[in-house]
Amino acid sequence: MELQDYLLVLRKNWLIIVLLTVLGAGAGVAYSLLATPSYSASSKVFVSTTGADNASELQQGNSFTVQRVQTYADLVRTAAVLQPTIEELGLDVSASGLRGMISASAPTNTSVIDVTATNTDPVYAASLATGTANALIEVVEAIETTDAADGASPVQLTLVQEAEIPQAPVSPNKPLNTALGLLLGLAAGLAIALLRHALDTRIRGERDLELLAETPVIGGIVFDPKATERPLVIHADPRSPRAESFRTLRTNLQFLDAGRERSFVVTSALPGEGKSTTAANLAISLSDAGAKVLLVGADLRKPKMAEYMGIEGGVGLSDVLIGRMGLHDAVQRWGRTSLYLLPAGAIPPNPSELLGSTAMSQLIERLNDEFDVVLYDAPPLLPVTDAAVLSRLVGGSVVVVAAGKTRTHQVEGALDALANVAAPVSGFVLTMLPTKGPDAYGYGRYGYASSTYGEKATKK
Repeated sequence: MELQDYLLVLRKNWLIIVLLTVLGAGAGVAYSLLATPSYSASSKVFVSTTGADNASELQQGNSFTVQRVQTYADLVRTAAVLQPTIEELGLDVSASGLRGMISASAPTNTSVIDVTATNTDPVYAASLATGTANALIEVVEAIETTDAADGASPVQLTLVQEAEIPQAPVSPNKPLNTALGLLLGLAAGLAIALLRHALDTRIRGERDLELLAETPVIGGIVFDPKATERPLVIHADPRSPRAESFRTLRTNLQFLDAGRERSFVVTSALPGEGKSTTAANLAISLSDAGAKVLLVGADLRKPKMAEYMGIEGGVGLSDVLIGRMGLHDAVQRWGRTSLYLLPAGAIPPNPSELLGSTAMSQLIERLNDEFDVVLYDAPPLLPVTDAAVLSRLVGGSVVVVAAGKTRTHQVEGALDALANVAAPVSGFVLTMLPTKGPDAYGYGRYGYASSTYGEKATKK
């Protein structure tokens, strides 16, 4: 993933990220408010040597003291120190239970031991810290005196600071807990956003198609909630952004492989991706540009072209292929335009065989001679093989992909179906592109983002 991909993930999932971040911060605040406060009190014990008669002995004694300080600090959590503390203070707790409340530390290169006690009762914590320090002094004196030859301890521990009763708790730390909750919530939000992106295999835009194949994206059609009511938008609303998208597609198609015959099969991976409306509107836009266009209803299973174009579809391609009717008798002119229509006709029992027949091959050559552009509205590629068979004969295909609906493996399956019969793919057309949101970014060149252009032209 590149930087723009990460930014796109953030834009698409910003609400989840913000929500989890707020929830994390709220959880940190709630924990701080509900947690029992703990207080910490510390006492200080100074370690020194005795019996030094000169500076040299004093220096040696200081070095000895620094070396032994850490050892004495480790003794604080032993039963030898904790049990006397329990007996002295009359505590109702075991040595192991007290061990969790007591800690000791010795700053580097110093002769001071900090004895710290933590408890929910500040007075209790202060008593523990001071009592444990006194017990440590007695234990060390007893140990060192035992080792001394003259019966005197060479080391002396002095309580230099009794523990004071703390006024403020050390935990919970509200700012810290809130910050940690916020960071954890943010991390969870980012993780979920990346996971959703990784698991989402839907085609969102041109970049997703570029990762699948080197076939160019020759057009993008904006989503129109009224598409079912007005499928021929280029005729019903010629100034709309959606109509402009089809004109852009027309221009790109005219410059696509300019040296070959302009004959294309318009298909898709699955039904409902807008292939029939794309073929119809593209045919109208090509006709508006002055080309003699034939739109063929090559979907011999569920034909829709005649319904969209508002013509009689009882006879058509299937009748021509079986010799029941001549070509010119089946072709219908659409109004006074240079657009001609050949509907699917009667639904045959063997569509694939009919579309792959010698009669169909001969008809394709004849249509290429009589028309500037021929568009075949074919069935989807994955359910049936009709479109693949027809694409091999025609020599070019335009694969329609519905943005936000078609998945990666479905497009791959469609491309494999065409590759298995050596049918070339001329280009992709993205349909149902959103006009708002992060997925709309980058498609202004397809025409639909420039909605104000038509408004300005109208005002002039």
